[in-house]
Amino acid sequence: MLLKLHPQNPNPRHLKTIVDCLQHGGVIIYPTDTVYGMGCDISHPKAIERICRIKQIDPKKARFSFICYDLSHLSDYAKSVDTPVFRMLKKALPGPYTFILPASRQVPKMLKTKKDTVGIRVPDNTICRTIVKELGNPVMSTSLPVEQYVEEYTDPEIIYEKFGKIVDIVVDGGMGGTTFSTVIDCTSGSPEVIREGAGSVELIG
Repeated sequence: MLLKLHPQNPNPRHLKTIVDCLQHGGVIIYPTDTVYGMGCDISHPKAIERICRIKQIDPKKARFSFICYDLSHLSDYAKSVDTPVFRMLKKALPGPYTFILPASRQVPKMLKTKKDTVGIRVPDNTICRTIVKELGNPVMSTSLPVEQYVEEYTDPEIIYEKFGKIVDIVVDGGMGGTTFSTVIDCTSGSPEVIREGAGSVELIG
């Protein structure tokens, strides 16, 4: 199913369809403030396994991130976030960043890396943040099952043509980008840029 949503005022009926799909273990492709992502409700292990099969990856080796509505539930999924790191998150988010933090016990075991960390995202995108808000918990997020993001993967209709049969819903929120989020590791005391992407490194310096 291809569902078109207005970037600023998503249709409540369409939103309900998407949230119902996620609550029943569905897999969706949706817009963020960077590239289009693929995701599911973090509380559905079978949906997580399905995404791993689609991407042909081992769940233990996968690098998933959590899409959150805001930072109000940060302590549910990340532990021991000190004040300087929290200030940096508040300054940068919502925005095109992924922050790697120590994972709390509430993070499903199959989503923890060997280092016991979790990637947190609060994209500056009304559609995906509203989906997460209506769902009531984070969406597990990963990139599309492609070798590299090229121009065609910015177009939701082409994304639907290519992947519509392997996911339940492709959310059309307009053209996406081809640049990933900037990834910052906050687990060692001083923030370290792991991947420079759409988010300015200066902003978090």
